[in-house]
Amino acid sequence: MREDKTSPAASDWRRVLAVLFVAQLLTAVGFSTVFPFLPTYVEHLGSASGAPLLLMVTLVFSVQALAMMLASPVWGALGDRFGRKRMVERAMYAGAVTILLMGFAGSAEELVGLRLLQGLTTGVMGASASMVAAAAPRERIGYAMGLMQTALLSGVSVGPVIGEFLSYAFGYRSAFMVTAALLLTGGLLVTTLVRENFVPPARDGTRRGLGGFTEALAKVLRTPVVGPLFLVRFLAWTGRSMIVPFLPLLVAALMSGSERAGLVTGLAIGASSAAGTVTSMLLGRLGDRVGLRRVALVCAALTALAYLPLAYVTSPAALVALYALTGATIGGVLPTLSGLLARVTDRASSGAVYGLDNSVGAGARGISPIVGGAVVALAAGAAIEPGAGHYATVFLAAATCFALALAMIALLVPSRVDGPRAAR
Repeated sequence: MREDKTSPAASDWRRVLAVLFVAQLLTAVGFSTVFPFLPTYVEHLGSASGAPLLLMVTLVFSVQALAMMLASPVWGALGDRFGRKRMVERAMYAGAVTILLMGFAGSAEELVGLRLLQGLTTGVMGASASMVAAAAPRERIGYAMGLMQTALLSGVSVGPVIGEFLSYAFGYRSAFMVTAALLLTGGLLVTTLVRENFVPPARDGTRRGLGGFTEALAKVLRTPVVGPLFLVRFLAWTGRSMIVPFLPLLVAALMSGSERAGLVTGLAIGASSAAGTVTSMLLGRLGDRVGLRRVALVCAALTALAYLPLAYVTSPAALVALYALTGATIGGVLPTLSGLLARVTDRASSGAVYGLDNSVGAGARGISPIVGGAVVALAAGAAIEPGAGHYATVFLAAATCFALALAMIALLVPSRVDGPRAAR
């Protein structure tokens, strides 16, 4: 396999990983700071055209994911051609600008437009993953990807708390300004502390322009095992993401609309993220030793099993504890799958690989609320107002997603990816 000469020196990979860890942590804190109150912010802004609130809330969440799904492969391919550091900087600086502008939006329609722009121009997670994949030794890729997942989950566990405090104490605009400052700080850290001696790859007869772009993506997709891994990633992201829109409604139904329902929801999300923070790095490192595929198989099975009792939960305390358990098991699925993608592909194609991977994740996040809503609607049937038991059926759907992911790993991802030849 051709060695990529565009990544940082092998001796410098730990420095790159450390800076990207901090940058991703700041990004995760920032984005999750504004995420919880976006629906109420839409209501606060109002629609200039008189469109229904539900439609505008749906658009605010969906257009960003769909736009990122389309744009991520383009940015990834450009990263392979012009440098991955530039892509990380682009994502962070663009995020800082678009998030800041959201704080000054005058209507829900303007917010939708800015969310669309955010999806087209950002993608920090994919850009960072491609740079880590290009820099880290293949025998340490599980640890490296686990550390990046730890940064993401750590940020997500504290961001919503910060966002709720800022919006309550100082208003919505302050939360957007703080988020923009965090993203700007992360971008400056990458600009000043990360060195990438990028040498444009030899063209070797490859085409330029759109033809070259599609050729690069097609080359990645033709690589053995990549297609199944993307499908498994899609299932994992769908299962994980479909819970989020309905968790607050489930908690409120369990607690009969108590004012403390929001606190319990926050505890559940925080506990799950904190558990994943601990396990992501540990299980990623374990995967480097015993095999990433093996860890992914075990954790996918445990995740499917962990979701099942949540479908029958009747106590808020039990919900928090069991949801934390799913966070711990998922912490062993996502980073090991990222590591497997790195092991079966060229370093020189890491931008295209993780651009496509980010597109897969964005597509899953875009479709998962629709799937979850359909499951709840089917469970509720003719009921005027869904109850706790109806909302809890999304956990059965999530368990099914991870059971399918388990089957696909076992049947379509060969055991040789854990062998010594995989660590290329």
